[in-house]
Amino acid sequence: MNLLTIFLGMIGPWQIAIVVALVLLLFGGRKIPELMRGLGTGIKEFKDATKNDDDTTDKVEDKK
Repeated sequence: MNLLTIFLGMIGPWQIAIVVALVLLLFGGRKIPELMRGLGTGIKEFKDATKNDDDTTDKVEDKK
């Protein structure tokens, strides 16, 4: 057995419910959509940055 299988085996529906309840208590219902929007924007910017990095790497290799 690997470590990931053991860890994922311990996470059940009660643990997920507890995490969701804690997030609601900490941030409140009105703040969660704003947090998710910010997370989505950050992921999109990260993807764009990695794509631009790959494009510049290809251009540098083409010049050689």
